[in-house]
Amino acid sequence: MALTSLSLHDLAAALLGCVCHALDRTALEVVGQPGCPCRTFVSPGAPAWDECADPCSGEEGGQLTVHVARLYPSPRFPEEDREVRGLTSCQPANTTAAELVVTLLRCAPMVNERGCPPSAEELVTAARVAHVDAVTVYNAVMCCLPTTAGPRGRRFVMGSQTIIGPMGGCVGVEQRVIVALPGCAPCPADESP
Repeated sequence: MALTSLSLHDLAAALLGCVCHALDRTALEVVGQPGCPCRTFVSPGAPAWDECADPCSGEEGGQLTVHVARLYPSPRFPEEDREVRGLTSCQPANTTAAELVVTLLRCAPMVNERGCPPSAEELVTAARVAHVDAVTVYNAVMCCLPTTAGPRGRRFVMGSQTIIGPMGGCVGVEQRVIVALPGCAPCPADESP
């Protein structure tokens, strides 16, 4: 069995929506916490850290992305399939594993125009935002991802979470998750001459 054409992209988009919704909800609960950035998208690869300024308003905003790090066959999820195929008519693995990466970037305090480093207060505020973001992203993946596949849920393995940066004026959170994608489309017919 093969994957449906949009199964991977739809999974990434659903995960992006879960995390964005959770960030907005947290912003209502935690004073001073920013919500979901307006620059939010499924990235075709690891996202570029182009800019942390909010393109919607010009104020500090950030960037939220989900991208696929890798895709592999898995006979016993989340193990990677190591069986040689193609020499006989062996059945392919019944599950495909997709490793997704959620990346949330916010603006980091920087050296000012006079060359002075950020104040301790600015750094503590940035750390607080990053820590609240880390918990929010983790909870969003853990609690919302299972509901993106309907009543049967999804099988997944939480990966590591890393605080990334500050680099290029940004600091943020990177959360990895491996999700089982069962095949549900027939393999294409052989169209060889």
